[in-house]
Parts: sequence; C-alpha cells; structure tokens
Amino acid sequence: MTPEGLTYTRHDGPDAVTALDAFLPAYEEIYAAPPYLEGPRDIAEFIEHYAVQTKRTGMRLVLAHDGDQVVGFTYGYYLAPDTRWWTNLQDVHLPAEETREDGRRTFVIIELAVRSAWRRRHVAARLHSLLLEDVHAERVTLTVRPEPEAAPARRAYLAWGYRHVGTSHPWEDAPLYDCMVRDLQPAQPATRPTTPGPAE
Repeated sequence: MTPEGLTYTRHDGPDAVTALDAFLPAYEEIYAAPPYLEGPRDIAEFIEHYAVQTKRTGMRLVLAHDGDQVVGFTYGYYLAPDTRWWTNLQDVHLPAEETREDGRRTFVIIELAVRSAWRRRHVAARLHSLLLEDVHAERVTLTVRPEPEAAPARRAYLAWGYRHVGTSHPWEDAPLYDCMVRDLQPAQPATRPTTPGPAE
C-alpha cells in the first residue's frame, strides 16, 4: 500500500490485453467529461485501437487501484521505425535526425489518466514514474489537449521536464494535440524511478 492508500499493478505485453476490462470503466468515466466528450462510438474505437497497441514493442500498462476499482491508468510502448508520430506535427518541420526512430529510441505514453475524485493526490505522478521505471530510451513523448480543461495535466508535464515541440493532428477527424517531449538520461540506472512531480 502506498502513502496515498492505493496499490499499483503493471501489465506487460499480452498481459495488458486481459487488463482492459479492469480499467475500461475508468476510461469511460474520464473521457465522457470535457474536453473529450466521448460516447459509445469513441469507446468502441478506443477498444479497437488498444487491441493493436498491445502488440507494440515494449507495451506496458500500469493501473492504480483503490480497493477493487481502478482509479487511474497509463500505458505506452516504443515508437516503431516507420511511425507517423513526427509527421503528424502540423506547425513545425523537425530535422531528420530529430524524427529518426529505430524501435527503441523513443517511448511514447499513449494514455495517462486519473478519475476526478482521486486527482491532486500524486496518483498521476506515481503512474508516470512506474511506467518509465525501466524504460531504455533516449526520450519519452506524449500529447495533451490544448483546451483549458487539460491545463492541469499540461502543467504537470512541464513540471516533470517535458517541453512542447509542436501541434499534432494524428488522424483526419482527430482534434489537435500539443506534442511534448522529455529527454531521458541513458546513464541513469534502470531501476531508479522518475522523480514524481506535483499532484495533478
């Protein structure tokens, strides 16, 4: 049990597939709120995309539990050499060296979310730390919505060392996202967790 009274579990690769049912209610609750306003069609698309994402190299999922309910989750994987992550940027043209991927250079955080009643208790920071605990990459990247409702998450990412690199439009009907990057320390021992930032 951690100081905030929660327990955390990590699920790697195929194990993450079977963990979907555990955190899907939290996902549905969180993303029904502004600025996301996701409905049944969005949830179905998320489930479809998640099934593909669990097959990515280095896929890992971390869940925060309060008793028998999941109150927060995060997952990610290593970007593939043929990723479109950097070409999705709309307002900046990065040098080729900045966008080169080899399957291990960059770890991407796809989701990091905490249910509203458990925010401002360092849960997001703990999830973030555990997700990156033994990641062997030069950098980590993520996206965040630009709307005011996402401002607390953006402030947390900046406090954790991320910087804004451009505006991402990941697919035709998608909203715009702020793309952020944080450099990792290759010489840092793999077992040392990322220092948690302020509570979300």
